[in-house]
Amino acid sequence: MEGFTTAAVSRESQDPTPRKSIQKLSESFCAPQYAASLKCLDDSDYDKSKCQDQFEAYKACRKQEREIRLEANRKSKRFF
Repeated sequence: MEGFTTAAVSRESQDPTPRKSIQKLSESFCAPQYAASLKCLDDSDYDKSKCQDQFEAYKACRKQEREIRLEANRKSKRFF
């Protein structure tokens, strides 16, 4: 088992470049909704029931962002 984990770690260290498909949250157009939900949690002493509006806004934004990404993928002519 020890050799397996060492091999896995060494493979990860050989490829330091991150995946291009992974989008940073700061690059997402949902970053303001995410920040608002975290701020609400901080302001309400982490009482989730008081932040449902912010959670729903973030969830709706992520859904819209996903639909935009899927549509862009449909329009691209690349096949995997």
